[in-house]
Amino acid sequence: MKGCELGRVAVLMGGWSSEREISLKSGEAVLQALRHRGVDAHPVEVGRDVARRLLEGGFQRAFVMLHGRGGEDGVIQGLLESLGIPYTGSGVLGSALSMDKLRSKRVWQAEGLPTLPLVRLGERNGAEVIERLGLPLAVKPAREGSSIGISKVTDPDGLLPAWREAARHDPLVIAEPWIEGAEYTVGILNGVALPVIRIEVAAEFYDYHAKYRAEETRYHCPSGLSEAQEREMQQLALHAFEVLGGEGWGRVDLLRDGAGDVWLMESNTLPGMTDHSLVPMAAKAAGIDFDELVWRILVDSVEYRPAEGMDVRQAR
Repeated sequence: MKGCELGRVAVLMGGWSSEREISLKSGEAVLQALRHRGVDAHPVEVGRDVARRLLEGGFQRAFVMLHGRGGEDGVIQGLLESLGIPYTGSGVLGSALSMDKLRSKRVWQAEGLPTLPLVRLGERNGAEVIERLGLPLAVKPAREGSSIGISKVTDPDGLLPAWREAARHDPLVIAEPWIEGAEYTVGILNGVALPVIRIEVAAEFYDYHAKYRAEETRYHCPSGLSEAQEREMQQLALHAFEVLGGEGWGRVDLLRDGAGDVWLMESNTLPGMTDHSLVPMAAKAAGIDFDELVWRILVDSVEYRPAEGMDVRQAR
């Protein structure tokens, strides 16, 4: 297939979430990669008028590069389906479930997959949460990405300020045990798990600064796991992604504690595509350069052509 056969492609970027800055960087990188492959790709900086702009622009396909709410939570996917525009990545359900850490972890628990216990944290149930989960705790917004709004709580007095910080970003706040261990991530491309990456941070945890700005963060690929351990982690990530309805491409983050037990942390249906991003790094280790990675993600959207007489995206 040639780039010109994919029609006029909108690269959706920006949006209105707290991850707008990263989305713009990811979108620009994707845009250039598509143009290198001969695709008629155009930037569309997403605002509340995006439906009108997509229709007026005559776009036949969309490469979704929006991070956070409004782009990664099923909202833009639902709009694209109602407009009959094929798009990259997961659909409405998979996007919405993966974005919501509370509900995604409940699904994993129901499936019997290893994930940490968690509870919804409110302004007044702190004592109950500590009694149930103990200390230290991780407190985080349930529907944010890039580790925005996350706090480590080591004593009861720190719980309310941590809730307030998380609630600034999302009224749905969760708490789970803070587990010390090595952080890993598994990129997924069209049903195949990419090589595992182990993340080594200089800070206390892999926060926004460590992800996008710190030069001290180290990424190890090969991960240092044995072949069997890596394969097991990849299979767990694939299962976890599919259970949530993830499709096309994405990333699953995991933690391996001191006892060697592996815990699912979260699923990302629209990971970053910047020079600090993990999926391009894992793809490169698998022999897939950035332009080829972007191309494969876009070509996968061809499978979503609406059936004759339908205006919505056809399920795989």
